[in-house]
Amino acid sequence: MVRRSVSLGVTASIALLALLISTGRSAASCGSANCFLVTGTQEGVNSPGDVTLDLSFRYIPQDRKLRGSRSTDDVLVPKVNFETGEIEPDHHREISTLNLLTEADLTIGLTKRVGLAVGLPLFLDREHEHFDDAGTTDEHFTREDGSTGFGDARLVARYAPLVGTKDLLVMGGGLKLPTGAYRLRDSEGGINEPSIQPGSGATDLLATFIYSHQWVPHRWEGFFSGAYQRRGKNGLEYQFGNQSLANAGVRFSPTSQLVLSLQLNGQAAPHDAFRGRLVPSTGSRQVSLTPGVTVFSSSGIGLSAHLVVPIYQEVNESQLASRPGLVLGLSATF
Repeated sequence: MVRRSVSLGVTASIALLALLISTGRSAASCGSANCFLVTGTQEGVNSPGDVTLDLSFRYIPQDRKLRGSRSTDDVLVPKVNFETGEIEPDHHREISTLNLLTEADLTIGLTKRVGLAVGLPLFLDREHEHFDDAGTTDEHFTREDGSTGFGDARLVARYAPLVGTKDLLVMGGGLKLPTGAYRLRDSEGGINEPSIQPGSGATDLLATFIYSHQWVPHRWEGFFSGAYQRRGKNGLEYQFGNQSLANAGVRFSPTSQLVLSLQLNGQAAPHDAFRGRLVPSTGSRQVSLTPGVTVFSSSGIGLSAHLVVPIYQEVNESQLASRPGLVLGLSATF
């Protein structure tokens, strides 16, 4: 079965399909970090009629202060004032953002080579701390400007042009839909920062691929994957930077019920734009090393854990960057 080959071979596979993951932002003015994370088994093509359900929980703390690729004592970022149409420089003094995400992904087999994937960010919780009105007499600390809610759903069609004994190639294309709120208000009544919102408010185009090769059938396997997200502009005239992902990894199965994996995950995005102007302190480049383990029960249910460890981070201007994050997952095929 094509799906089982991918489930075991890329149980370590990549998010984005965390370009398929939702919010798809790594480091930004007020920070959220999901797009580079490893997911469960969402990158395959099921046998006709089979449905795979993946549930995942992601924990991503973001409090590392960077200017470029170096540590800094202070992270001052602008405020995007949607009411006046202005970008106010050095408005926030960033402290931390804790990103929590609960996600459900469905993979539906239509034919032996064609499948449909639906991604549902069920609940996003961003706990954010910063000093508002930085450098003025009104500067004050607040932890009331986080957000919670349903994120942006994804719909992706997948096609497997190569299905062999040892080789598998799966390509995908689809949409990220503006189902999440993007006009939530902050503690002062203004529209909150875009990177804090559950959704982007825009429709994005998605393209993905993954190639896997087995050296020793059912024991050793390697893969390469990539994804690209072309961002749309929302009703507030804000546009996140287009995002690219590249990933490579290996997996080893000492038994039929245990998969050990190690991946190298890279992501890059340029500045965001507001009304045609670049937004400072947005956009970044990051490389992460991700070890993982997946255990399958006799009934085929998989439990996984992946630790995402950033080994290189570079941001535009100054931003908060993520520390090691944890992804826990459960998968089952019906």
